Amino acid sequence: MMTNKQLKNSLSILTLLFSMCFLNAQTLKDIEIIGVVLDKNTKQPIESATILIADNKTLNPIHGSTTNSNGSFSLTTNATNFYIEVSFIGYKKSIFNKPKNTTKLIDLKTIYLEEDLESLSEVTIIAEKSTTEFRLDKRIFNVGSDLASSGSSALEVLNNVPSVNVDIEGQISLRGSQGVQILINGKPSVLASGDGNNALGTITAEMIEKIEVVTNPSAKYDAEGTSGILNIILKKDQKKGINGSVSVNIGDPSSQSFGLSINRRTENLNIFSQLGLGKRTFPRYTDGTNYNVINDELITNNSYNEMREKFYNFLLGSDFFLNENNVITLSVNYAYEKEDTPGTNNYSRFDENNNLTDQWQRTEFTLADNPKWGYELQYKKDFDNHEDHDLLFSAIGSSFSKDSESDFEDIVSLGSYTENGQEKNLTDYGRLEYTFKLDYTRPFSEKYTLETGAQYYIQDVFNDYEVQNFVTNSWVSDPNLTNVFEYNQNVLGLYATTSYEDEKWGLKLGARLENTDLKTLLETTNEKRNQNYSNLFPSVHTSYKISETLSLQAGYSKRINRPGLRELNPFSVRRDNFNISQGNPDLDPEFTDSYEITSIMKIGDVSLNLGVYHRYTTDVIEETITYMDDISTRMPLNIGTNNVSGIEFNGKYSPANWATFSADANFNFFKRKGEFEGTSFNFTGDLWSSKLNSQFKLPAGIEFEITGNYRSPYKGVIENRGEEIYADAGIRKKVFKGKVIINLSAQDVFASRKFISSTTQSNYILNRNSTRGRFITLGVSYGFGKGEAMEFSGQRRRF
Repeated sequence: MMTNKQLKNSLSILTLLFSMCFLNAQTLKDIEIIGVVLDKNTKQPIESATILIADNKTLNPIHGSTTNSNGSFSLTTNATNFYIEVSFIGYKKSIFNKPKNTTKLIDLKTIYLEEDLESLSEVTIIAEKSTTEFRLDKRIFNVGSDLASSGSSALEVLNNVPSVNVDIEGQISLRGSQGVQILINGKPSVLASGDGNNALGTITAEMIEKIEVVTNPSAKYDAEGTSGILNIILKKDQKKGINGSVSVNIGDPSSQSFGLSINRRTENLNIFSQLGLGKRTFPRYTDGTNYNVINDELITNNSYNEMREKFYNFLLGSDFFLNENNVITLSVNYAYEKEDTPGTNNYSRFDENNNLTDQWQRTEFTLADNPKWGYELQYKKDFDNHEDHDLLFSAIGSSFSKDSESDFEDIVSLGSYTENGQEKNLTDYGRLEYTFKLDYTRPFSEKYTLETGAQYYIQDVFNDYEVQNFVTNSWVSDPNLTNVFEYNQNVLGLYATTSYEDEKWGLKLGARLENTDLKTLLETTNEKRNQNYSNLFPSVHTSYKISETLSLQAGYSKRINRPGLRELNPFSVRRDNFNISQGNPDLDPEFTDSYEITSIMKIGDVSLNLGVYHRYTTDVIEETITYMDDISTRMPLNIGTNNVSGIEFNGKYSPANWATFSADANFNFFKRKGEFEGTSFNFTGDLWSSKLNSQFKLPAGIEFEITGNYRSPYKGVIENRGEEIYADAGIRKKVFKGKVIINLSAQDVFASRKFISSTTQSNYILNRNSTRGRFITLGVSYGFGKGEAMEFSGQRRRF
């Protein structure tokens, strides 16, 4: 917990920041601009047309507003040298210079906008493609209508983002390395809770507007995540009136879902909501072998399990526009998953002569309830002197719990290696998270900007885990496998950045100070571990525009990866009682120094991005395996250092308006150094991955897309991973002027995607092969009001 001294210091800093903000507040504006915008042909009002006031000299925006339902508008400014621009998508712009004899009122009277058919066509084409923008310290992937992601989950959308890979286990990596921090709208969120397959569980693709890829985050961002940050920005419609969309889809393996999005926008209020519900099935096939080299004995197993799940998620929020400079946002989201997972694991044991000596079956049936709550209060103040001068405060709370019961039964059909028996695993898990964040941005001119802020993050987690055995007609708790684990972590962060950016050159310097207070308790044995440490995280970013077609970027940042509950909790996962996983409460955080240089080129219809990077990580958290009595136990340890150097390439080419090709490739070479209990873990290796995406517009308004993915084999400290190769495809047809969209998509078209791992040591050899099969989804969506039909169906699917 935070000490009184830390709390007083934090409050003092927050008070200082608020004082700085309001001291910069501007005087009231004294020129009012009014008018009405109509369609030139129909003479009907144009709602939500943009009214922009811009500087006559620099052409930079000064202030803006939109028209209401009757086409009228009113806005004020204290600028002295400006022009007024009136625009709307699909119409030609109208521009008005400031009158020479300006009074306190400028009445533009009735403004007629004329349709621009060429512009409207261009807007439609752009809206259907995902595009990538490059900023000083991040890349922004604007999610378009990629067909291979239709009917997909947030994980599958991430898998289409350049530099990002999501494996069959649902683990997210950036440039081939895990340790990625996931943010929702720039902040931690319950929507991103969960590990592996559970991560981003209730976010559907149609909810996502864009994804920010931050490979070298500045000091403004939380220092968590040694590989970088993926910031998922969710959609929030701002069209006035009632707008929305609805989708229905079915899929194979058995799945059905329904999605609804509704938005209501008035002059002073914006209400947004999203609803999703359905059920789905996730099969998994696994084969494995445990070979005891000493005894020359082999145990094989093959398993099949299904996760059959019902899900519900609901989001409701509102923006309260107190005036044109102050907005308060309140939102709440609720998600609920109900799981039942039947499974069967078949074992066979062979002696040194390859004779079958034992055979048995282990069955599983798991029931789980997973409710999630999240709520947020946000206040934003915009200042009049610059569009980027603002203050943002947010308070976020979330709750996630899991109540599960797993029943296992061992049935022996041959031999006496194991016995018939029944086992029950009970889990009561809960997590509470609170984040308080203040950000202040102050441009001192068009070139110089200061950012400063603070964040306080609180996480309280408990996990009550019990194993029971059925003995003499009653369930008896096993004290050796039963425990209650508590995990409490508080992180206070303070940051400041300053930047300079002109037409050719930009520089951003920053520093972030974080204090971490971590307490863990294993109640069964009363084992405690308390850690309190502070770290400084500097960052440097620069860019240089060589020409209109070539720019360079470079950056450095220091990052941290704190072990979470999964890595720290020493309880065992016992689904397969010959392959067990457990945590390590003695883990320390790992630290990474990250460097990169990137070039951005535009050559005709081809856009290219080529970069080199280097990461140096200490106290690397690595999973190790011990083997005893034919049982392999996995546990993470801090082992030495890791040097990673790599090259990355992204490119896009559109030879015609009906075809677009994009490619993404990453290669890195790593050098590991470490030692544990007298064993050296020094070795080198390499890893490369690539994606190739092709989009085609076919006759009759049909669109087709296919994406190929490949990841090479690579070597780990203990375990080696096999290659992954697979393809996704989709086809779509828009009808009724785009109000209705029909999607058909297939994930892993050829059912070729596999998780392959192998471990070879002097006394044992382990192999594992897992597949999930092909997923096919058919979806129909409809947009009403001014809403557009969902480019993705409401289906949410895990890997």
